Amino acid sequence: MMTEKNHVSNFTLPDPAKMPRFSGIRSFMRLPYEPEIIKRDFVILGAPFDTAATYRSGTRFGPEAIRRSSVLLRPANVYHKIRPTDYLDGVDGGDIMVIPGNTEKSHQHIMEHVKVWAENGAVPIVLGGDHSISLPELRAIASVHGPLSLVHFDAHGDTWDEYWGEKYTHGTPFRRALEEGIIDPSRSIQVGMRGTVYDPDDIHEARELGFQVITSDEIREIGLNETMRLVRERIGDHKVFLTFDIDFLDPVYAPGTGTPEIAGFTNTEAQHMLRQLAGLNFVGFDVVEVLPALDPTEVTALTAATIVFEFLSLLAISKARGNSNVK
Repeated sequence: MMTEKNHVSNFTLPDPAKMPRFSGIRSFMRLPYEPEIIKRDFVILGAPFDTAATYRSGTRFGPEAIRRSSVLLRPANVYHKIRPTDYLDGVDGGDIMVIPGNTEKSHQHIMEHVKVWAENGAVPIVLGGDHSISLPELRAIASVHGPLSLVHFDAHGDTWDEYWGEKYTHGTPFRRALEEGIIDPSRSIQVGMRGTVYDPDDIHEARELGFQVITSDEIREIGLNETMRLVRERIGDHKVFLTFDIDFLDPVYAPGTGTPEIAGFTNTEAQHMLRQLAGLNFVGFDVVEVLPALDPTEVTALTAATIVFEFLSLLAISKARGNSNVK
């Protein structure tokens, strides 16, 4: 846990004692809105795309809902004893242009936009959108950093080959990423898989592809801390992309999603697991599959926003420790 302060940020978040949190334009945590590409430690981007969803659509409205709920967040992380903006300079870069109904062109826009930010030194943090958006993000970040390790929190492996003959859906991104050589499966891990599947060997197939897979049942057996130890061991010091599908959580805690699975994790457990990943060499993040129409109390959106805050805390710890992935 960090206690030393080393102010490097050239901005401060609005003071809620002077400007109420319900005021202002809805950027993430009221960060400066900056759509122009500039050199920053991180950038928040929205990818409001849900054409690749296989069941319930509506996650195109996820980025707006996450930003709206994020104004409830305060700037300090009590667990890590760090305030990310003391160490990081970042902006909300707004939403990436997508084309409803056109997966190929939308993915191309996402890839190009994320790539330019990454080339200029920012760690992209993308708000989804369906899980297909991870593929163009990985393409973009791997073009800058080389093949990446993957840490994947989800109820589903998303390594299926196709749906109805379609190769690019929210259930196939990591099979495509593996085929394209932009992730290294020997340094990647999937956490939390559960629920019904199409074939009894689905999870075994992911392992045959080279991924380490820790199912929900296995996590319950070995415990949260041992699970995260295995994640850190698998990743080592490799550059890593972390993707968090909100359906990793039990639908009691995240009802606003398109393909819920029972017997998931609490938001407390998820937060604890993320906090154990301090020190990994993160070069990109996303949180996906928030569907606001099914989130009447906005608890799903608030949880997603808090997960992004944990991402920022992990980056701040790396910056404070002098990790080279944050400039």
